[in-house]
Amino acid sequence: MKTAIRLPGSLAAWETSEFEETLKREVGRLTGEMLPLQAALTHGSYASDKVSGVILLSTSESADSVIIKAGLHFTGVIAGCTCADAPTPNNETIEYCEVLIEIDRKSARASISLLPDA
Repeated sequence: MKTAIRLPGSLAAWETSEFEETLKREVGRLTGEMLPLQAALTHGSYASDKVSGVILLSTSESADSVIIKAGLHFTGVIAGCTCADAPTPNNETIEYCEVLIEIDRKSARASISLLPDA
């Protein structure tokens, strides 16, 4: 069963100077299971469980929700390249994706979806 995502701190901080830092902190605590990291891979074959950085790209709002476009940095792992004689034993790669986050104004429930490449 998928865990419900709630971002109550971000909702409470909306339209304040604390919003960006609060959003980054709350999204940074989400697990890879809650985020579309695996689907966003471009180089690796397995996504890490956490984001390493959150970039706020844009914000808007509707009557029912706060809408955020954000960039996520995370680590991807290239499986099968850790042989002793491999010329590059480093099997991690930095990945990036952009997501749309919609936070319901009443419940603070959030939906996070992967945005297509621009």
